[in-house]
Formats: sequence, C-alpha cells, structure tokens
Amino acid sequence: MDEEDLETLGEKLYSRIHLEHRETAGKLTGMLLELPGPVLSQMLQDEAMLTAAVEKALRALQLAREPSRISRKDEDDVSVSSDSLGEQLFELVDVYNTGHSQKITGMLLEQHKEAVLNLLSDPKLLEEQVNLALGTLKERNEETDVSDSSDADDPDKLGEKLFSLVEELVPLRANDVTGMLLEMDPASVQQLLSDHAMLEVAVQKAQAALEAGH
Repeated sequence: MDEEDLETLGEKLYSRIHLEHRETAGKLTGMLLELPGPVLSQMLQDEAMLTAAVEKALRALQLAREPSRISRKDEDDVSVSSDSLGEQLFELVDVYNTGHSQKITGMLLEQHKEAVLNLLSDPKLLEEQVNLALGTLKERNEETDVSDSSDADDPDKLGEKLFSLVEELVPLRANDVTGMLLEMDPASVQQLLSDHAMLEVAVQKAQAALEAGH
C-alpha cells in the first residue's frame, strides 16, 4: 500500500474516530494505521469492527499511560500475577490483528516479568516483539509444512482423528493402541492418518506388542 492510500485511509479513520474520541483521535488513528491495509479498508465499511479496534487501541493507550497500575512496588507482589499480565499483554497484542494473538502472547510471556512489564508500557518495543514473534511463527509453519499444519501443531486434534480411525479397526483396544501410536512424532502420525494401509500395519504391530506385554 503506497503512502497516498495510507494517508487517505488515515484521514477517513481520523474523521470517524474524532467524533467520539477527540483528545486521543490522533494517537488512536496512528495505532490503527499499523494494521494491514485491507483490514483498515474493511474497518471503514464495518462499523462494529472499527468500534472493536478503537476500543482495543484505547485500552492499549490506557495501559501505556498507567504503568502505575502495575507499579514497581508491586513487583514482587502476587497482584501482578502472570495471569493479569497475560491478559493485559493479550489485549495489546490483539490490536495488531495478526491472527496469532494467543500464540504470540504465550511467546512474549516466556520472558522475565520485568521485560513483560516494559512491553506493556512501551508500545514501540511491543510492536517490534510482535513482529519478531510473528516471523518466528511463520518460519515454524514453513518447517512443519504438512498437509494440515494446524493439526500437526495440535496433539489433541491428532489424537482425536487417530482414535476415531483406530476404533474402527480395534474397538476394544482403541485407547491403548492410539496411545502407543501417538508416541511417534507428529509427522509420522500425519502419515498414518493419510495412508490407511500403513495405519493397519501400525495398529497390528501395536496390538501385538500390547498382547506380548500382558
């Protein structure tokens, strides 16, 4: 998106936001303009989406303005629990509409509490970290480029799919057999899901091993 388009979008957004948030309209518009162009165009057509985005940006601004709410004296206090930090961080990360807010928040929360507090009070630093985390996530997705990468990342879903197939073959031992097959790496499990003959062989082996163990 070139500068001119961005400027036009910015003016339209500003005039819409200014109606309700005169004092902070400039800042809020600036924050929203960091979102991708297509998202901004959609916002201008979708009142509810715009309102939601403005509310998120407002909360982010309030948090940035009020680091006193998570003041240093509370540093060792339980009041700045990881949960509340996580919630505040999620709100801020979600403003960027990356589609991976949950994962990125989790990644950022792996840092020391002090570093997380800095992110809450420094929007620029947060933006850098979100972009870095997004880059890492994209790299991970490319590495695990299996037929359905979202399932490959989610052992529960893999387990459910595998169980339903195993249950058709060995209804009485489905739990045990599925448990054994899930000890394989996710890529191999994916293969079993897409190759029925291979799955049958694996199930027979697992069943034999179970019987031998009893």
